[in-house]
Amino acid sequence: MKIVVLDGYTLNPGDLSWESIKAFGELTVYDRTPVDDAEEIVKRIGDAEIVFTNKTPLSAEIFTRCPGMKFVGVLATGYNVVDIEAAKKAGVPVCNVPVYGTSSVSQFAIALLLELCHHIGHHDATVKAGKWQNCADFCYWDYPLYELDGKTLGVIGLGKIGVHTAKIAGALGMRVIAYDPYPSDAGRAEAEYVEFDALLAQADAICIHMPLVPFSEGLINKENIAKMKDGVLLVNNSRGQIVVEKDLADALNAGKVGGAALDVVSTEPIRGDNPLLTAKNCIITPHISWAPIESRERIMQTSAQNLKSFLDGSPVNVVNK
Repeated sequence: MKIVVLDGYTLNPGDLSWESIKAFGELTVYDRTPVDDAEEIVKRIGDAEIVFTNKTPLSAEIFTRCPGMKFVGVLATGYNVVDIEAAKKAGVPVCNVPVYGTSSVSQFAIALLLELCHHIGHHDATVKAGKWQNCADFCYWDYPLYELDGKTLGVIGLGKIGVHTAKIAGALGMRVIAYDPYPSDAGRAEAEYVEFDALLAQADAICIHMPLVPFSEGLINKENIAKMKDGVLLVNNSRGQIVVEKDLADALNAGKVGGAALDVVSTEPIRGDNPLLTAKNCIITPHISWAPIESRERIMQTSAQNLKSFLDGSPVNVVNK
């Protein structure tokens, strides 16, 4: 059995092992595959029966030209890179990794929020550049510093990650409110559910943990930003398309939003003309919330289990049943 991984480097840049997948057949791993080159994608898949992808798209054309495919594994939770209907028509189950980074992503969200409050990276850089040794006083700070205890955190999207973020925020002494169209007992244990506009009006800081769905696309726009508190802090490490980037940049530059910390943007890698690159008080990291080795190991393990379940005749985590 031939197995192809089209873009394995992001998941495994060398600190993990492919052995759990290699155990099932002849494995070929490509670090990267050009996402806009259908000819190369078809060539690399060849007559492989098992195909794993992370961000390399599998369009209807790919399924037509690679009839040997019997299984597609997505090395992530999001599966929009695969034409689900085409896969279903071809009789190919598409299996994702639904849960792997709850702790990592929520931890990163709080880290981004704390960075907005303390600007640790900036002050470290200034010390190493000589500013402290040449300072007339025993200390200095270049940004306003904030204490979170007693502040209100609004969590947009109270699924597994949102609940975990709310739990950490509660431990920091924050009041946590949340908006989610599907309330849960787990959510009620960590936060107070409120209407969306009430969250915008009450929150001193907002963390976004909502998937990209029609409701959430472009949700953080100028109209909704206007409903927020002056000086609100915004954290997004869910999906970049939830934020209208020009509107957020304008709000940052005007001081309406006191600071934003983002691990995702609308187009990735980020484009040089993204307005957030030059916006005031904006921290951007390169989509790494999910990337701790523990999270990536879970992806590897679940992907191998997905393949085993398929070969055993009882596929799991199928997104195109």
